[in-house]
Amino acid sequence: MTPKDNSTVLSGLRKVMKDKRYVQEPLAAYIVPSCDAHNSEYLADVDTRREAVSGFSGSAGTAIVTQSQALMWTDGRYHLQAVKEMDINWTLMKDGLADTPSQADWLCTSLGSGQVGVDPMMMGATAWSVLAERLESSGLQLVPVETNLVDLAWAMNVSNPQPARPESQVFPLEMQFTGRSWQDKVEEVRRNLKEKGAAVLILSALDDVAWMLNLRGSDIAFNPVFFSYAAVTEKEVVLFINPAQVTEQVRHALTTEDMGESVIIRDYQTIKDYISSTVAGTAGKIWLSDTASQGLVCLVPLKRRLLRVTPIALMKNIKNSVELAGFDACHDRDSAALCQYFCWLERTIDQGEITEITGADRLEKFRAEQEHFMGLSFPSISSVGPNGAIIHYRPAPDTARPITRTELYLLDSGAQYRDGTTDVTRTIHLGTPTLHEKECFTRVLKGMIGLATAVFPNKTKGHCLDSFARQHLWQVGLDYLHGTGHGVGSFLNVHEGPSGISWRVYPNDPGLQAGMILSDEPGYYEDGNFGIRIETLVKVVEMKTKFTMPSKSIFLTFEPVTVVPIQAKMILAELMTQQELDWLNGYHQTCRDRVGPVLKQMGRTEALEWLFRETQPIG
Repeated sequence: MTPKDNSTVLSGLRKVMKDKRYVQEPLAAYIVPSCDAHNSEYLADVDTRREAVSGFSGSAGTAIVTQSQALMWTDGRYHLQAVKEMDINWTLMKDGLADTPSQADWLCTSLGSGQVGVDPMMMGATAWSVLAERLESSGLQLVPVETNLVDLAWAMNVSNPQPARPESQVFPLEMQFTGRSWQDKVEEVRRNLKEKGAAVLILSALDDVAWMLNLRGSDIAFNPVFFSYAAVTEKEVVLFINPAQVTEQVRHALTTEDMGESVIIRDYQTIKDYISSTVAGTAGKIWLSDTASQGLVCLVPLKRRLLRVTPIALMKNIKNSVELAGFDACHDRDSAALCQYFCWLERTIDQGEITEITGADRLEKFRAEQEHFMGLSFPSISSVGPNGAIIHYRPAPDTARPITRTELYLLDSGAQYRDGTTDVTRTIHLGTPTLHEKECFTRVLKGMIGLATAVFPNKTKGHCLDSFARQHLWQVGLDYLHGTGHGVGSFLNVHEGPSGISWRVYPNDPGLQAGMILSDEPGYYEDGNFGIRIETLVKVVEMKTKFTMPSKSIFLTFEPVTVVPIQAKMILAELMTQQELDWLNGYHQTCRDRVGPVLKQMGRTEALEWLFRETQPIG
């Protein structure tokens, strides 16, 4: 894989870092975060600034550029990918390793004095204040640069200019999928405002806006969201959006019959003016998410700021009964598509070359046949052999390997349906796996089952459960460099906070509660050889325990939502306990019970036979 040549944008950036039209004095360094103005994980093409300047396309990472150096901080999921995608102008800083300095430490030790610039719309206010304080202690100053310097440099790249901002139409999501009206959600927000003594809630996260107003869009690939902000006060709800994206259908959905409340629609660009006029015209607190940009937060005086996780983030994290039923239904159909794909793969692998790309494309066709299909939920990680060791690998024409009977095949994929979002990983071998591969796989599986069967008190924080999934790898000196579980949106973002399961502590983790949907995805990766990951989405449910105690009356466990068989030939049964085998056999019976009827109704006899073959009891 040849790195892209991004030297035009990099040299252009260094020029504008000294240009007095945009900066008061030449910048000692300029920071290019991964996000957009809404702190989104996945980006519209127009916002892929870090990739434009560096070539690195991973979803997480921060670039720092000085006049003589260009550095990229990214975590363990992306170390291999970053090395392959960046050219010689760039130095990889392996975030998470003990000997890698933090961005702040590097800036403080490498720069004697001067100003460090960043677009204040691209950095959260909390991160801004922490970094500003640290830099100040070393004689450096963090300064807002209102014009994004990468945009200016990108404009100089005639061969690959910055794309236009998307303007796709927004559409309403019906009550049969949402389970709650936007009016009901707004009333709950208002009760929260009253409790906190806040005059207004400003929503800046795109999925918060979409969920509250029961709207969806397609401005960002794989994420059914649209560029917007929203404000809720005691008396009004305002949606800030490009008016060209609003249809009559949307206007009607945002209007209450019988002279009730309607959502006011204003231009996307007027959000800053609205915040400033609300500050001037009210006395209460202004509530913004703690992930809101410094560019918005700085408009609110310090004493008036309420910076904390929004009530919407917590409300959408716990799914209602309609959303939970939708998750089960869409996973039954999605699992049927995967069963068809694996059956097809086994049948056709010897008839002609199937690559990581053509395989993933075929799976997408199987998914597209399912009811309520809206697209993929992220680019499929279809990875063979050594490519499987690249945790967030995305096959490209120059890297795609053929799927064969001699190497492990790791497939991490998902889809968006109107009734839910899927994300599933299965690792299979179409030939004869080695004993080492089988042992690694079995230990990963034991970890997945260990977490899936954990019983824990209500509101236990996710980081307290992380080692359940790692313990069997740790016993033989192995581990994996990513978290174990993330929340999943309901026909929304495939990665949804604020809950999660990781060795890291999530700052806003409300603790696990019944109705949450998370992934359970331990793995193991051997550079240059293979990757193994088994990912099943689970829902948090109440557990009836043998005893009860007054101080902790509610205990919880997980119930599988994903129903795709786990390949028996990869399992060393002698490493499994009887309880683990019982769980696995019970899980495979659930796969039969839920996916079998879908395949039968579709008339997919071969896939149905494959499902029954792959779910034979083990042990």
